[in-house]
Amino acid sequence: MRRITLWLMSTVAAVVLLFSYRTSTMGATAPDTPGVVGAAPGVVPGGPAPGPSAGSSAPPGSTVVNGTVSQTRWGPVQVRVTISGGRITDVVALQVPSGNRRDREINSNAVPALRDAVLRAQSADFDSVSGATVTSDGYRRSLQAALDAAHFGS
Repeated sequence: MRRITLWLMSTVAAVVLLFSYRTSTMGATAPDTPGVVGAAPGVVPGGPAPGPSAGSSAPPGSTVVNGTVSQTRWGPVQVRVTISGGRITDVVALQVPSGNRRDREINSNAVPALRDAVLRAQSADFDSVSGATVTSDGYRRSLQAALDAAHFGS
């Protein structure tokens, strides 16, 4: 009886440890970038943009809009778009997956490419970045939410 109890307790402990093990492919559960957790969707007409780049103001007559946080397989994605004169003049990634070294490596290349693609397309209809499809899709959803909130293209 004592052996059975010891075996059962060891098995339960092993199973608990196995299920609580976090692999690198599970993605981030929360952003590890300070200052972006509270970034919420909203329109800030012609004023300073909230969040990490606070202190810099948008050009007069421009609208700054934070997109919604898009939860992806690898972590949250959120963008801020600046619209001036009926054109998208800037896009800033507020949150991207950064749960491990590979996420940071992929997104260090993908985020500038996504920004350039948006500025060329002037919409959320842009090509995904090869190797960063999940981030591209989250970027697109957050951007579209921001554009919708700003009534851009309507």
